[in-house]
Amino acid sequence: METLTGLDCLIRDAFRPLAGAKVGLITNHTGLTLEGVSAIDAFHHAPGLDLVRLFSPEHGIRGLLDEKVSDSVDDRTGLPIVSLYGTRQRPAPEHLKGLDTLVFDIQDIGCRYYTYISTLGNCLEEAARAGLRFVVLDRPNPIGGTAVEGPISDDDQRSFMAWHPMPVRHGMTVGEIARFFNQERAIGANLTVIRVEGWERRQWLDQTGLYWTNPSPNMRSLTQAALYPGVGLLETTNLSVGRGTDTPFEMVGAPWLDGRAFAMAMNRQGLPGVRFVPVRFVPRSSVFSGERCVGVNILIVDRARFSPVRTGIAMAAALRSAYPSQWKAEAYGRLLANRQIHQLLLAGASPNQMELSWREGLERFKARRRRYLLYA
Repeated sequence: METLTGLDCLIRDAFRPLAGAKVGLITNHTGLTLEGVSAIDAFHHAPGLDLVRLFSPEHGIRGLLDEKVSDSVDDRTGLPIVSLYGTRQRPAPEHLKGLDTLVFDIQDIGCRYYTYISTLGNCLEEAARAGLRFVVLDRPNPIGGTAVEGPISDDDQRSFMAWHPMPVRHGMTVGEIARFFNQERAIGANLTVIRVEGWERRQWLDQTGLYWTNPSPNMRSLTQAALYPGVGLLETTNLSVGRGTDTPFEMVGAPWLDGRAFAMAMNRQGLPGVRFVPVRFVPRSSVFSGERCVGVNILIVDRARFSPVRTGIAMAAALRSAYPSQWKAEAYGRLLANRQIHQLLLAGASPNQMELSWREGLERFKARRRRYLLYA
């Protein structure tokens, strides 16, 4: 069965669910139909509705920027673009004037600290305050919708990378997350999700027939998206995670690291579905730009058995043990956003001990999560 995104379904149904609406569209370059038509163009030419304003998340409307983004104007349509990753992270009341509906169409990658879902939450809150309808054009979770992994972020450590207490890998679509946020945060928005058709939770993006579009400059493949929930946790520390190379998030290294010893230590753990190979590389930008780094290339050899968060935690524990002074483990807590697990790491706990500590909270989350799931 062909997989259709919420945008494809909306177009097929001649935009009837939005008849007469005055729309603000929250999107970027990932808002594409199966044929490659952008949501912006589709809405601009749609009969029976008025596209008034565009809103862009981190990386901008074209997904090319790794910096703060300014407001601008869309070249093709002449519509104003309000940046939600510059001087503000949520629309102000004046940006919602003349609208009765906000529509969200952005491809997420399935990781809590990937900020598109934080933009979703902020916009959902502002729509509720302004009395606007909020419509999510849903898309599959590219790394599957069954696996849920990692510690729950602490309620008092909320940030743009931890918008609501959730595990690192949440296993939901953006439509399901909108339902979850709306209820769990008591937002009370008038929410509609236009569902994906032809997708099952067990499916990854490469099983849908949908095209991969790099959702951000350093997220260039499905493999990198699969690694990101584990490897991404390391990037706030003094390690290169491959930014500034051709394969970000597939490598981890530093000038002070022994790649052969680290690869052997990781491979001895027998982590399911993954192997580690020593590698040398020189990042062209970001951490250790222009410096020779030594580290590991991370190879997923069995996706069905691979656990990215467990792998990332195991790497952190190995670094803490082998490099207690060189590796700045204190910074690891920024994206982890869970003090208990961070303290266990600093104290030298094993990956099994850390996983056991977060298991109860994760099971409680899974039970709540079931209420908001839309797909079999």
